[in-house]
Amino acid sequence: MATTLRRSASFLMVVALVVGLLAVSVLPASARANKAAKSPSIVDVALDVNAQTGEFSVLIAALQAADPSVIQTLSSKGQYTVFAPTDEAFLALLEELDMTAEELLSNQALVTEVLLYHVATGRRYAEDVVASDQIRMLNGGRVAQDGGVLTDANDRMSNIIAVDVEASNGVIHVIDRVLLP
Repeated sequence: MATTLRRSASFLMVVALVVGLLAVSVLPASARANKAAKSPSIVDVALDVNAQTGEFSVLIAALQAADPSVIQTLSSKGQYTVFAPTDEAFLALLEELDMTAEELLSNQALVTEVLLYHVATGRRYAEDVVASDQIRMLNGGRVAQDGGVLTDANDRMSNIIAVDVEASNGVIHVIDRVLLP
């Protein structure tokens, strides 16, 4: 029952994001950039989406457990692209690694490295991401990209399930699997 409710909530969040993004996607890039300049930071957007849907509670906990420079970076005036895993993606990772959330979140160095593997410099809209074969991440690693599917350093694949969520300092794409460096 809980899994069904979680999937329903995930589905509703994705539908809401897609509907909102369809409205934004009809704007030209210059209009999107002007709109983004007035919007909240990446961290603020993640907090807001989580407050509405609860879909990023593990991501928020990971941000809080990571080195404080991660939140500072994602709240700064720079431009970044974040590939944000859903709670379901984090729960699958914990099962895959056979560890608890507490074990993961207590390892600040690991959490920081994993989070930075989900961030690229520059504002990369969906069309920019799909046009790239590889994306260099803030931790120095690379992620392969093919048709909206990201492949991490361990050949694990993650689908981009929602795109172009605007923030003042970048753009967020929602993914269905945590990337591992």
